[in-house]
Amino acid sequence: MSRFTGIPAEPLPDTILTDFRKTYRDKTIAKEDIFYYVYGILHSPEYKRRFEADLKKMLPRIPYAQEFWAFSKAGRELASWHLNYETIEPYPLTEDNSGLLFLDNEDYRVEKMSFGRRPKVIDKTTIIYNSKITLFGIPLETYDYVVNGKSALEWIMESYQFTKDKDSQIAKDPNDWSEDPRYILDLVKRIVRVSLESMKIVTALPALNERK
Repeated sequence: MSRFTGIPAEPLPDTILTDFRKTYRDKTIAKEDIFYYVYGILHSPEYKRRFEADLKKMLPRIPYAQEFWAFSKAGRELASWHLNYETIEPYPLTEDNSGLLFLDNEDYRVEKMSFGRRPKVIDKTTIIYNSKITLFGIPLETYDYVVNGKSALEWIMESYQFTKDKDSQIAKDPNDWSEDPRYILDLVKRIVRVSLESMKIVTALPALNERK
């Protein structure tokens, strides 16, 4: 196990770089490579399963996986998707605007998104964005990408809703967070793409096979 106990706010110390280069006998490894290696490791299903109990009690300990570069490359790709989620091409969901030919800015306002429903069954392939717009065709694999116990898409649905504090009557209106009236709608589509691309990377990660 590395003495490195998490992704630091400050640059990695030279001792960590020395440890990784010595362990992998590779002097080309840079601090940035180690940063992305850790990000890749933290997404490993095997790592999460094996160290689940420890992760609840302490900072994560990072093992020396057999394939350093596989995890570093995966971590770099994951970080790119996660950092650029606001600018990537939205996933092509079917957008039904209830037969309206034109939508003005107010028609894109969101109060509280919800899933579609079939008789006694929640339909997660459908999101009712508001009374005028419904999104269809969400791949169920989208919900496999989980962040802190909840899918990334469900976090977005929960976070981007209109609320008002009972005591202060101060409103939290997500529609005010961007001048683009389609921002939240397209964000939902982007998070679908991010989730799917993330799961492609995660499911392709190799076994840890720690080095001694």
